Amino acid sequence: QVQLVESGGGLVQAGGSLRLSCAASGRTFSSYAMGWFRQAPGKERELVAGISISEITSYADSVKGRFTISRGNAKNTVYLQMNSLKPEDTAVYYCAADHRVLSATPPFWGQGTQVTVSS
Repeated sequence: QVQLVESGGGLVQAGGSLRLSCAASGRTFSSYAMGWFRQAPGKERELVAGISISEITSYADSVKGRFTISRGNAKNTVYLQMNSLKPEDTAVYYCAADHRVLSATPPFWGQGTQVTVSS
């Protein structure tokens, strides 16, 4: 079992930056693949970025070159650095954890943090 708590969301102007953090409980954080998902109003939840246990990263095409996912295993934390934010990035962002490989339906989720990008 792992519990996830996100922080760092907020309101930012287009072109600005935010860094989301996800703190995980438990002593086996390094054995979980981690991901950031988002859900905008009226849209389905989508995978934004993932990071494997060996720190291989992957990104949705819409955020490549703007977002960076990273993990600090010593701090049991995963981060999402978001630069050059656009209004279409507005959504609730969720941190998720999965056993070894990130699937489309991870078993562990945080409560979500709101990101709002104004034009």
